[in-house]
Amino acid sequence: MKKTKVIAVVGPTASGKTSLAVEIAKAVGGEIISADSMQIYKGMFIATAQPSEEEKQGIPHHLISIIDPSETYSVAQFVSDAKRCIEDIVSRGNVPVIAGGTGLYVDSLLYGIDFGFVPDNSEMRDKLKDRLEKEGAEKLLSELRQIDPETADTLHVNNAGRILRALEVYYLTGETISEQKRKSREKGSDYDSLYIYIEYADRQKLYDRIEKRVDIMVDTGLLEEAEKFISLGEETTAKQAIGYKELKPYFSGEYTLGEALDNLKKETRHYAKRQMTWFRRNENKFTVQPDADNDFVSTAIGKVKEFLKG
Repeated sequence: MKKTKVIAVVGPTASGKTSLAVEIAKAVGGEIISADSMQIYKGMFIATAQPSEEEKQGIPHHLISIIDPSETYSVAQFVSDAKRCIEDIVSRGNVPVIAGGTGLYVDSLLYGIDFGFVPDNSEMRDKLKDRLEKEGAEKLLSELRQIDPETADTLHVNNAGRILRALEVYYLTGETISEQKRKSREKGSDYDSLYIYIEYADRQKLYDRIEKRVDIMVDTGLLEEAEKFISLGEETTAKQAIGYKELKPYFSGEYTLGEALDNLKKETRHYAKRQMTWFRRNENKFTVQPDADNDFVSTAIGKVKEFLKG
């Protein structure tokens, strides 16, 4: 059976994924499916850099601002929703273009990663949550690093939910998430995919873009948006978005605004490093470098057209 062709545009935050994906979609009759674990939430326009109507340039975008911030959203839900979007896009004769920086989402979709069956065990989950409260996320991440260093390297200490999930999978199944990923890859995928990775030859240029983006976010209302979400009180996955938790010490009076923004920029750079670590592991990626190729958009579009003809 002929596999559905799917384009993926991936890269670290502030690398220009949305812009490149839009140009590709315009060139080949595509529609964009967001693969961003935070852009799915409603009302988080600024912190998650949800594309504006002007940035979309008339190209349909899917899986952006679809659930309430109080809800949880899993990798499995993303894969299910994205598959449905792909079928819908292809049924209209258009090309699915995945765009986003959440590597786990992209790889789970394109490579058929299902992580196996993990039995529901509230006792184990409660035990891990209790340990999190008593021992802290750093201790649990260190434990995960001993068990599954590959997964641990992609997680930040603030991402407690995924740290707990990775430990839960291991203690309930005896297999790490990394092992389950490798096994599921052997089963093959429903898709024939072109994986376009945006990389900066000079990493400082990416960091400059990150700093500029943060400044623009502040100018366009990040503080007001963050204060609104922080004031909700309850701990949700959405509140882990970079841009909210780093500003919390400012609102509580612990940091000056300058200190909080410096920390936000630092944490965003660290996040970008983890994304680069994830995407670089893909041996089949096609890399474009905006700072080394003045015509990188044409380079990417040419590769896409060649792929679609094959």
